[in-house]
Amino acid sequence: MDSQTSQSSPASQSPSSAHTFQVDLRGLVDLLSHHLYSSPKVYLRELLQNAVDAITARRAEQPGAPATVRLYADGGTLRVEDSGIGLTESDVHNLLATIGRSSKRADGLQEARSDFLGQFGIGLLACFVVAERIRVVSRSARTPDAAPVEWTAADDGSYVVRTLPPDARPEPGTTVHLVARPGAGDWLSADRVRSLARDFGSLLPYDVRVGDEPVTDLPAPWDRAHPSPAARRVALARHCHDLFGFTPLDSIDLDVPLAGIRGVAYVLPTSVSPAQRAGHRVHLKGMLLTERAEQLLPDWAFFVRCVLDTDSLRPTASRESLYEDETLAAVREALGERIRSWLTSLAAGDPERLAAFLSVHHLGVKSLARHDKEMLRTMLPWLPFETTDGRLSLEEFAQRHPVVHFTRTVEEYRQVAPIASAQGVGVVNGGYTYDSELIEALPSVRPGTPVAELDADTVTAHLDAVDPAEELALAAFLAAARAKLDPLGCDVVLRAFHPLSVPALHLDDREARHEQARAEAEEQADELWAGILGSLRGSAPRARLVLNHLNPLVRRISSLRDPELIGTATESLYGQALLMAQRPLRPADSALLNRAFIGLLEWATHSDSPKDGPR
Repeated sequence: MDSQTSQSSPASQSPSSAHTFQVDLRGLVDLLSHHLYSSPKVYLRELLQNAVDAITARRAEQPGAPATVRLYADGGTLRVEDSGIGLTESDVHNLLATIGRSSKRADGLQEARSDFLGQFGIGLLACFVVAERIRVVSRSARTPDAAPVEWTAADDGSYVVRTLPPDARPEPGTTVHLVARPGAGDWLSADRVRSLARDFGSLLPYDVRVGDEPVTDLPAPWDRAHPSPAARRVALARHCHDLFGFTPLDSIDLDVPLAGIRGVAYVLPTSVSPAQRAGHRVHLKGMLLTERAEQLLPDWAFFVRCVLDTDSLRPTASRESLYEDETLAAVREALGERIRSWLTSLAAGDPERLAAFLSVHHLGVKSLARHDKEMLRTMLPWLPFETTDGRLSLEEFAQRHPVVHFTRTVEEYRQVAPIASAQGVGVVNGGYTYDSELIEALPSVRPGTPVAELDADTVTAHLDAVDPAEELALAAFLAAARAKLDPLGCDVVLRAFHPLSVPALHLDDREARHEQARAEAEEQADELWAGILGSLRGSAPRARLVLNHLNPLVRRISSLRDPELIGTATESLYGQALLMAQRPLRPADSALLNRAFIGLLEWATHSDSPKDGPR
């Protein structure tokens, strides 16, 4: 390595001399193979890259020059020939034998550097990951009179340079010969080379072949002409299946000229977790850079997989991922806007395809809509929500109900939905991911729409009160029932409501549940913690067991005279109401259900005393 360092010394000390770093090539190759590159397969990409850049350099000076790359694999050897700019003996010493110095920094090429794939000067060194010896034969197109030059290097860091007779390489260009390392012969086999060349180089702009088989497949799938839009969708779907292994719901063109991007995004046919990191295929000037680009799209666009070609994004040193900079941020925003526009166009002109998409990926669209008012406004008639009227959009639900009531949890919704629906109160389940945020944002895109969180008090207020005289007549029954449930932190209320088949309704809210959890923790805590938890006692309303006075079973139970039997029946109604609400049962609730069930069995089967019936 030709990098140098020097240190300046105080005048009282003797000046220090400059020294050249020494490089252990074998150690460096091991570092590259285990830490910089993800797989030995990158050696072929580096060979293709060097060949393509050499041709680009030659065509910058000789526009009509040939542009061919040929690869010949034979067991444990590989030969790569290109018709590029070539090298002189001086270039060989300065470029091939100096680690870290890129030919793209050479005189006359720096101004055209943006046209090159490689920029880091590691290049040919990557071949030592699979090769124990590299031989390069090259002839310069810039200096036609210069003799061909041969550079032979071993993986121990030694190399030999010699000039060859003119007929050793009559035409300008470069030939690279690799001899496999022990155990790495498979990487240089014909089948492996052919597969890697097609994977890395299918979009390269020059004539690349493995033997006689073409590698490049141009134009790119998204740039090909088709007789109709439907035929194009079928062709792209076939490309997606071949590339990613799935048939997409749809394809989205990713054409961003200002960022030098052309490609396509494929919509996944099945739902995926928003936390799952998507891997996208990115080509840089035709060369495959990575198939695991995770930062290419906004996080909300997790429902697509992309393949694209770009000439503006910067690769990292390994050229296996993208460098996070302002350009990538701008590209991410532009691609996100393109996907957003696709959704908008579906909403405007193709509702069937949009419905098919939302049936699978509504979560991703909701994630976008909660941060984007325009998207929420566009998707409002289409995004599905669980409501007491069935699965509806917020737009349709708001048209049916003067107030959009919602719950924040699924448990709360299950508690109140059947009763609220019977009373004519519409409720939206906001307990699923993003739903409550979108419901609360509804007035911002639909001005004048009242939105209110539905709590236990609101539900109770919509239930019909019982005639005071009838309630007074049942005072003893209600007192016994309340005494039975008081240790559970639950009040008993008598109301008349539909449907008649529901004997009792358990209502609470988050504050009541928090207070209940605090009280339980206080009972189980030691003296110190019990005192601390006691000081946190809140004034939140307690849970309520609302008995339905219209239900025949409740009417029969309310006519009982035996306090013990009233208590057992009340516990049974309480447990059945909890099960109806699909609430998780606490140990105390499970014990209550078991106790009530056994108590009712004993009462029903007791033969020594008459059953305590209505009087």
